[in-house]
Amino acid sequence: MVQFERNSVVGYKDIEIPYMLIRKEEGTKRLAIILPGVGYTAQAPLLHYAMNVFLGKGFDVLQVNYQYNNNLAYADFSEIATAIKLDVKAVLDNFLEAKVYEDFCLIGKSLGTIAMSSELHREAFKNAKAIWLTPLIQREDVLHAMVSSEQKGLCIIGDHDFCYSEEPYLKVVANENITAKLIPNVDHSLEYEGDVLGSVEVLREVVREMEGF
Repeated sequence: MVQFERNSVVGYKDIEIPYMLIRKEEGTKRLAIILPGVGYTAQAPLLHYAMNVFLGKGFDVLQVNYQYNNNLAYADFSEIATAIKLDVKAVLDNFLEAKVYEDFCLIGKSLGTIAMSSELHREAFKNAKAIWLTPLIQREDVLHAMVSSEQKGLCIIGDHDFCYSEEPYLKVVANENITAKLIPNVDHSLEYEGDVLGSVEVLREVVREMEGF
């Protein structure tokens, strides 16, 4: 039976950052950490199925449920980028102090890849795997983390994603530690505009990639 444990920490600007652990009763030393996007929450399709994939693999799943959408506490995107790094660090510092895991996988979507870029330097994540869903490769910090990463990684992005451009993507491809998948004609949600059934097939493809990773 799956159990849910909810908690929170105080993060950047003293704003509460909720998180939730989804785990099975039998216990495990394996943890998947889900870092969602701004409007693309942990309950959205890609991350919902990522949770199910990793529960099926015998992982506990930690969802970090920060909320930066329409929050007047942040002046601009640059401040949100600062906040997410500090907020995720605060959550993981608090969580990992009380829990013992040995095997990690980080799954970041969009904005979440900013925090993931920072967190992969954490000693506990030295041998972690990383799944980069629509990473912000136009940002220097994200691109540098991916290009220089020694952790095994999976990158999935569409060529109609506003974050995509060929030059940084090819730099990611050049890192032999990362398997990069470029999906033609899909956007930042890894969906085809106006094609629901086609988008479902892309979702199926992405889930299959995560299962095999």
